[in-house]
Amino acid sequence: MDAKAGARERLATVRDDLVALSHRIHAHPEFGFEEERASTWLAETLDAAGFKVARGVCDLPTAFVAEAGSGPLCIAICAEYDCLPGIGHACGHNIIAAMAAGAGIAAARVADDVGLTVRVVGTPAEEGGGGKILLLERGAFAGVHAAMMVHPAPVDAAEPPVLALTQFRVRYTGKEAHASAFPEFGINAADALTVAQTAIGLLRQHIRQTDRIHGIVTRGGDMPNVVPAHTEAHYIVRARTLADLGEARAKVQRCFEAGALATGATLDVADDHEPYAEMEHDPEIAGLYRRNAETLGRAFPDLGMLIERAAGSTDMGNISLAIPSIHPYIGIDSLPAVNHQPEFAAHCATAAADRAVADGALAMAWTAVDLATDAALRRKLVARLGAR
Repeated sequence: MDAKAGARERLATVRDDLVALSHRIHAHPEFGFEEERASTWLAETLDAAGFKVARGVCDLPTAFVAEAGSGPLCIAICAEYDCLPGIGHACGHNIIAAMAAGAGIAAARVADDVGLTVRVVGTPAEEGGGGKILLLERGAFAGVHAAMMVHPAPVDAAEPPVLALTQFRVRYTGKEAHASAFPEFGINAADALTVAQTAIGLLRQHIRQTDRIHGIVTRGGDMPNVVPAHTEAHYIVRARTLADLGEARAKVQRCFEAGALATGATLDVADDHEPYAEMEHDPEIAGLYRRNAETLGRAFPDLGMLIERAAGSTDMGNISLAIPSIHPYIGIDSLPAVNHQPEFAAHCATAAADRAVADGALAMAWTAVDLATDAALRRKLVARLGAR
């Protein structure tokens, strides 16, 4: 039997189970590093499909590595399954998780025939925890020749832009005082944050079009009649590359320092995790994925500059700088709803989303088969790993 036909046949036998898995994760959203149910369900699904599954890998309780096949070319398929506070699976990680499991199961069916080792990596805390960075540093991707995952979006895109990101928390400490009777004895930490946010607003005229600065105030004071002595904020800075990110972050840092200087408050800044890198899609692997997805009836519209404006960030970028990788988008017919909206979360458990689970899984499985059976590309991937 043709390898791709075999993968398709295997996926057909588990399609309903994968859709049910996607819906189950969608109905039980869990925050980063707390995805106990989702990671367990995925591990159980892969175990039942014949994978050798290791749970709690790299000192991360909700991470796992599942492996099948014994071929010389190792392909990693990344599963994400954390949610967003307040809006659940508004980025469709339930779809990502089910697609990854499906791609692994389909590819495993023909892995030994084509010379593949299939590794499904359960990666917690993409939404602000950097789970993939920790897994990369701790060896979960050792021996991997190429990595892939597919992310739901309003429409399909083979090589969407992904920005580098740094995420950090800001704390100002001032001094309490009666806000009416003795305000001169206070140091207003809320004023410090207001000065910083005003400075950031003015800074936006002088940053690159590809830079992004956004954040929230997580503590603004306790009582209106007490001069606020403690304020906190949570901010993200993004840029086209890690090099650009360092420059943009330095400018934003000065804005926060200005708040402290203007008010006399003390400033403390703490990073949440290592910066997310820009995504470097491997063009040959992305081309294979696109052709496979088009064979399944997916369409890749020319979005022009719109796709450049619609850039997000992911810790998959860090994987891509170390290993040839792809991170295409798969459409779920959600417009006008877009990622990180409650309306998008609702679209992540619909017929269109269910079709994306099957299409994305099979397109990735077929891409893995292509990588194993294209002799020139396989040699290139093997040689690159050997050279590192």
